[in-house]
Amino acid sequence: MKIALISCVKTKIKTNKLIKANQLYNSDLFKKSLKYCLKNYDKTYILSAKYGLLETNEMVFYYEKTLNKMSKNDKEKWYKKVTTQLKKKINKNDIIYYHCGNNYRKGLIDKLKNTYYIPLEGISFGNQLKFYKEQLNNQIKLL
Repeated sequence: MKIALISCVKTKIKTNKLIKANQLYNSDLFKKSLKYCLKNYDKTYILSAKYGLLETNEMVFYYEKTLNKMSKNDKEKWYKKVTTQLKKKINKNDIIYYHCGNNYRKGLIDKLKNTYYIPLEGISFGNQLKFYKEQLNNQIKLL
């Protein structure tokens, strides 16, 4: 199977109620990358700084947390947690596609033995957004 991993984003819907993970994150880049990944991969998961690995429809609470501000030790704990969560959901033959920043993927790549790709590595956020928009527009035209 082809597995996509996308990261959470800072922009979230502020609510004190449970909300689906795919609705909590509110940036244009997140929305477009999620839509793209759901159409192009067998399974898509969200990497959350607070919760670890999330199913797209998993119910969560609003939070303020980012890997960018975590200590090296806390990041290592997060990588181990997510690795454990992922190993319960995927197998060694699955291919992982990282649609997330280096901060979210670097500790996972070392711990997982799966074949992987980083489709948008080194591409700026603006150009990533442009890529997703173009791909989604092309897919709509083909239907």
